[in-house]
Amino acid sequence: MTATEPVGAAPAGAVISADTPQPAPGATPPRAPLVSRAAAEFIGTAALVAVVVGSGIQATELSRDVGLQLLANSLATVFGLGVLIALLGPVSGAHFNPAVTLAEWWSARRGGAGVGAREVAVYVPAQIAGAVAGAVLADAMFGEPLVKWSTHDRSAGHLLLGEVVATAGLILLVFGLARTDRLRFAPLAVASYIGAAYWFTSSTSFANPAVTIGRAFTDTFAGIEPASVPGFVGAQLAGAAVGLALVAVVFLRPGAGSGESAV
Repeated sequence: MTATEPVGAAPAGAVISADTPQPAPGATPPRAPLVSRAAAEFIGTAALVAVVVGSGIQATELSRDVGLQLLANSLATVFGLGVLIALLGPVSGAHFNPAVTLAEWWSARRGGAGVGAREVAVYVPAQIAGAVAGAVLADAMFGEPLVKWSTHDRSAGHLLLGEVVATAGLILLVFGLARTDRLRFAPLAVASYIGAAYWFTSSTSFANPAVTIGRAFTDTFAGIEPASVPGFVGAQLAGAAVGLALVAVVFLRPGAGSGESAV
């Protein structure tokens, strides 16, 4: 979702040149080879989806109360996501989410720091492949068919609105932490936000195109019907754009009002 302090960061008190690129949301550590970053994005996204799907299956086996099922699912996701960001953030930035990767690329394209087109071309496929692998792994652990298309229809308009809101809030949080130099709080803050968004959004906050695709491969509690995937992904990308616009307004850079790019 975002980064913790980069590997190889300058020691406290060190003089940093004005020309030295500064960390952005999910900033790529300079010493990590691209193959390592891609592996971290694949593994992190796979583990995230395995947590989401696996905890959903476990919850439905332990209780018939839908509220308890969602509570168990959301708590497992909060703890799992926080651990994954803390562990893999220093390697790849712990995006685990094409919406975050694309938002960072756009920010860098507009003059900020962040990933380039080459990283996007590697990160996004790694995230999608990891999400599918995570869903298959969760199904395997619980004796479910390895691949069974979900029949859980999520095409209603109010659910799409929920995804716009969830993703916009996520982008605002991630980039807001970066703008205020508080990325060290990302594991707790991002995981807490996703946990809350499980409950305050109608869609239960997928907020992630890769995770959405992965969850189409499992016909379990956390699944989404393939026909509903394009709408969800479109809503998430729209939410990312809204989130970037909010960042530009809320965290306006000095001088941005006189023509300097804000995002």
